[in-house]
Amino acid sequence: MIIKILGTGCSSCHQLEDNVKKVVSELDLGDIQIEHVTEMEKIIGYGVMSTPAVVVDEEVKGAGKVFDVEEIKKMLA
Repeated sequence: MIIKILGTGCSSCHQLEDNVKKVVSELDLGDIQIEHVTEMEKIIGYGVMSTPAVVVDEEVKGAGKVFDVEEIKKMLA
């Protein structure tokens, strides 16, 4: 599974990345790759106009806010 955090590097983007890492650790999901995409062209390529956003295996799961741990768990279910 590849999880991408889309965002230019603001504090909200970093908080979302921390939340994703916490979920991956809590659920012991095994071989998970986490990437942080900061290039606006790539972010727009996903159709995301409001960051931060979460992409799981190339599918946008949510955008425009810092998702909490429980919301991320639902995205990965």
